Amino acid sequence: MVISNLEFRIADTFTDSLGRLTGDEQKAVKTTAFDLQLDPKSPGLQFHRIERAKDKNFWSIRVSRDLRLIVHKTDQSLLLCFVDHHNKAYEWAEKRKLQTHPKTGAAQLVEIRETVQEVILTKYVVAQSARPTTSRRRLFEQMTDDELLSFGVPAEWIEDVRAADDESIFALADHLPGEAAEALLELATGGKPRIPQTPSNTKDPFDHPDAQRRFRGMANVEELAAALDFPWEKWAVFLHPEQRQWVDRDYNGPARVSGSAGTGKTIVALHRAVHLARTNPESRVLLTTFSDVLAGSLRNRLRCLVSHEPSLMERMDVYSMTGISERLYKMHIGPVTIASRELIEQLLVAALQEIKPNAFSRHFLLTEWEQVVDAWQLGNWEAYRDVSRLGRKTRLPETQRKILWSVFERVMAELSSSNRLTPATIFSRLTDVLQRLKTPPFHFAVVDEAQDIGVSQMRFLSALGGDRSNALFFAGDLGQRIFQQPFSWKSMGVDIRGRSRTLRINYRTSHQIRNQADRLLGVTSTDVDGNSDDRSDTISVFNGPLPMVKIMQDEDEEIRTVADWISEQSNAGVMPHEFGVFVRSDKQLARAKRATEKAKIPWVLLDDKFGGDSKHLLLSTMHVAKGLEFRAVVVMACDDEVIPLQERIESIGDEADLQEVYDTERHLLYVACTRAREFLLVTGVKPVSEFLDDLRS
Repeated sequence: MVISNLEFRIADTFTDSLGRLTGDEQKAVKTTAFDLQLDPKSPGLQFHRIERAKDKNFWSIRVSRDLRLIVHKTDQSLLLCFVDHHNKAYEWAEKRKLQTHPKTGAAQLVEIRETVQEVILTKYVVAQSARPTTSRRRLFEQMTDDELLSFGVPAEWIEDVRAADDESIFALADHLPGEAAEALLELATGGKPRIPQTPSNTKDPFDHPDAQRRFRGMANVEELAAALDFPWEKWAVFLHPEQRQWVDRDYNGPARVSGSAGTGKTIVALHRAVHLARTNPESRVLLTTFSDVLAGSLRNRLRCLVSHEPSLMERMDVYSMTGISERLYKMHIGPVTIASRELIEQLLVAALQEIKPNAFSRHFLLTEWEQVVDAWQLGNWEAYRDVSRLGRKTRLPETQRKILWSVFERVMAELSSSNRLTPATIFSRLTDVLQRLKTPPFHFAVVDEAQDIGVSQMRFLSALGGDRSNALFFAGDLGQRIFQQPFSWKSMGVDIRGRSRTLRINYRTSHQIRNQADRLLGVTSTDVDGNSDDRSDTISVFNGPLPMVKIMQDEDEEIRTVADWISEQSNAGVMPHEFGVFVRSDKQLARAKRATEKAKIPWVLLDDKFGGDSKHLLLSTMHVAKGLEFRAVVVMACDDEVIPLQERIESIGDEADLQEVYDTERHLLYVACTRAREFLLVTGVKPVSEFLDDLRS
């Protein structure tokens, strides 16, 4: 990518450092970066060689009186590497060098061993002196130089790697290139690293798959502007090699990527949608998810990703599943009026009162409607009598089913007379329309958070894409299913067997948070069709503080503790919008509000429609937190009878349903905890949820 006869690139270390500056400082840096790209030889740019740097190609550029931009400059290339205040910027450059790895051929920014030797070795000595009688196992002592080099370990770091043990490995990994750190962490946890296949024609070290995760060429000012406007969204610029292979691959039918929270499923979905649009110039691509909030987030990220390609954006539609169904219904059928959940519940209760009062609980009645009758669009008594009720294990004799069907018939009649539709009915009618259309409204559909797709939605997607090559692509995690009952995708015409892959590299959530949250789930999750997600070899690539689980005597103590923790993180630099505070349901929101108000942090309530802003802490129930991420998270009110929710347990008519309730409640707590990137606090009042025992074990 040539700009002014130079290869112009940015490194992920630059976008990281840019994101840590103030808004005014970022503006000044961006102006300098644009000037540098347009004319690297401009006399207005003040280059100064960093004399103490071991790599003599490191230069500094004056941005302001104190800000310095660090670049790596040769006759052929210019790389934006880092930016900070004068002393910190120079210190960074003095501790780095840019080199091509002798074994893998990938370009690496390598931390010079001499500058961190004292830090690393101090950790080793302290660890050894703490328990002098204990001989720790050196993790990589038996590995050859060639083996370690094949993982991307810089040659000068091999001896330090051989000296690493269970306690020092994380400190060491922080100083190594990403591919080396990931491989060593995977080896340390019993896994086997997967080395990316490098195309035989790759000669440029910056074209290596590992190099492309941290360096990106900028073809023009528009591309640079997009990258600098969203420095915290590194996924838009840098894609992990393991993710890239699933983005670019051709599939001869529906495909799915899975993986635990933080492994980049949404990243893959976004890049997959762009790949499909870019490689099929006449096509239209649908990118969809389960809520309007997440659809809005996807839309903003997509704009960042393709802002320099407006024609591409014109052929891509981003909607929630409900949003796209209403749009297509109006286009192909006519006006639509949605029957709210509250209205449905009122109609169900009223009908039951007329037919046989108190025969069933309100909760059972509503879930039987939503998960069986409406979900499967059962239109007559025979269909309801014979339905297998997969996921609803409570046994219902025919006499009880007849009472229930009488209730449901009345509700259907009420909805029909008022011309109101349920979302499932809309999808059902659209499915019929799609089956008659010669040309589908979308050639490709990419679905994020796919584990919570419902029966009627899957039928719709099947009609949209069928088994056409590349037509349907799903991203989801069975361990995060909290809304939908399990059902067979294959029976809906969507068979992903043989085309399902699991992402393993978690770079959003710290090792400590991921490791603790994973205790809430099993090692593997299996869907109805037998497809399994194995999270046993998932690794996180960065360290962080241990999550805190605190049990209080009363609500006042909990509120004080949470307020103090939020204030502490805020004083340490966490911005209001980087906080998320979550509770199980609306009934616990008052406790969360009191805590945030006591911390004197501005907050706003997050719901299905509002995605928050950049000035407020976001507060919500756990369900709404799905798909979002925050630097610091508090999960409050994890009391006994709150999670798992006692109302759900009491509504069970048969013990066979109990496991499903417990599973989805565990998933819910897992979702809430894994919204955190660096800091996590979980609290409850005695007696606390039994799940906290698992979280702390």
